[in-house]
Amino acid sequence: MASSEATSPDWVVVKTTLPTVPLPSNADRSTLTTERLIIRPLNQDDLEPLYVLATQEPVMRWTALGRVDADRTETQARLDRFTPPNDTITHNCAICLRESGDLIGIGGVHKFTGDHGWPEMGYMLRQEHWGKGLATEFVRAFLRAWDALPRSEVELKVSRKAAGENVKEGDVVEERLVAITAGTNAKSQKILDKCGLERFLEYVEDDLADPTSKIDLVAFRHFPGRTSK
Repeated sequence: MASSEATSPDWVVVKTTLPTVPLPSNADRSTLTTERLIIRPLNQDDLEPLYVLATQEPVMRWTALGRVDADRTETQARLDRFTPPNDTITHNCAICLRESGDLIGIGGVHKFTGDHGWPEMGYMLRQEHWGKGLATEFVRAFLRAWDALPRSEVELKVSRKAAGENVKEGDVVEERLVAITAGTNAKSQKILDKCGLERFLEYVEDDLADPTSKIDLVAFRHFPGRTSK
């Protein structure tokens, strides 16, 4: 049974590193190319394909809100979080097919200060592109790009569960990037496992899609100073 201790976590201020802020603006970021994907900064022209993605119920049921976007206004607000002037406080990307350039998903760091204090990564792909290894291809490429960003030494408030039970105030700890999945999302967990992320915490929180219910969550972590798979 998952532990509920992370619902109200103890916090500790540690010394670590993080990508230097402000993060590179969309205009200054490079486009990444993999065997089958183009991974590029988002722009306002992405509204329509993003709306298609955000209205696919099988995709959106795994998001924090657990539902499709109500209308384009809601999708526009989602897009605005990752375009200027907000592009230097997040690092999210358009995931496009290399062959056609069509946007089929988004992914990256959508919260520089995540639920456990560390930057938080996520992704979602249109349902018709599931099961082809594209999510794995994206995560591996994104982790390499994230790891290559310039770093600065910082003091950071993080949950003890995410830092380590024995970590004390002011300790130096290794930087990490966190990804959180629903406990029932076995496919996403398999992708994160395959990409070398370490499963480190299971816990229960209120379900944003249904405030009367709870949801099991599984947290993974990536260490930027180590070699990715």
